[in-house]
Amino acid sequence: MSSQLESLRRHSVVVADTGDIDAAARWKPQDATTNPSLLLAAAGNPRYRHLIEDAVTRGKGDTEATMDQLFVSFGREILGHIPGRVSTEVDARLSFDTARSIDKAKRLIGLYEAAGVPRSRVLIKLASTWEGARAGERLEREGIHCNMTLLFSFAQAVACADAGATLISPFVGRIYDWHRAARKVDDIPLAEDPGVASVTRIYRYYKRFGYATQVMGASFRKTGQILELAGCDLLTIAPDLLEKLASTPGEVERRLSPDPTADIARVALDEQAFRWMHNEDQMAVEKLSDGIRRFDADARKLEKLVAALVGAKRAA
Repeated sequence: MSSQLESLRRHSVVVADTGDIDAAARWKPQDATTNPSLLLAAAGNPRYRHLIEDAVTRGKGDTEATMDQLFVSFGREILGHIPGRVSTEVDARLSFDTARSIDKAKRLIGLYEAAGVPRSRVLIKLASTWEGARAGERLEREGIHCNMTLLFSFAQAVACADAGATLISPFVGRIYDWHRAARKVDDIPLAEDPGVASVTRIYRYYKRFGYATQVMGASFRKTGQILELAGCDLLTIAPDLLEKLASTPGEVERRLSPDPTADIARVALDEQAFRWMHNEDQMAVEKLSDGIRRFDADARKLEKLVAALVGAKRAA
């Protein structure tokens, strides 16, 4: 009998949610996603010290340039172990700045291309703010593909699809966390899981209206959430949950399938309508702002590490 992971791969593209190069090599996912938190954890591993030192050298004494090089260095290494794409995140501080998000995205793509990596193998991760969606819209027109992250509300999902983003990453686990805390319970049954329900709704909406934007469920807390979304375009899964799926035998039933005839109303959003609709979702408002702050905090920790290495190199 095949494992749940092997069976799941027949319904959805499996993506590794990690900055750990060894984990990507072991699990052989199609794609891989990274973010500042994952890279901060990986940067503390002595096995990856050479990537940091190489980024410091290439950054030529500039901390921001070194940070960009570091993100690209990890991305390049991961791409050496997977057949598909790696997602590289734009600085969270730019989440509400369309122009600077575009500039940063082009900078990262330029570094990848200078290193021999075609832009078709890179997804630029942007926060799913109104400004992020506008940045993604312009980047997609220039052949730079985007992964819209920190997505919690239906309004965000509609805006990102209207912008023509390559894919979105709805955060199942963080939605679940918020509602569990709000209800003051230890767990929420899968049949009532609001994170699973959110992705299901988005998937059905996209397929009903023929959006090319793909849905990639992300931020899982347990394997049951993953299995409930079997059939979703992509599922990005942390190494510990990949391990559990791989070690559990069993066939996985497809849960999500396109239904172009579903009775679903189309939503029209301009900026004002987006902001109001998103604002009506308390969970989404709180988790988006919290997610941006958390990614920024870990990016600043990583930046301090890089700055110290840059300073040491100058003093040498």
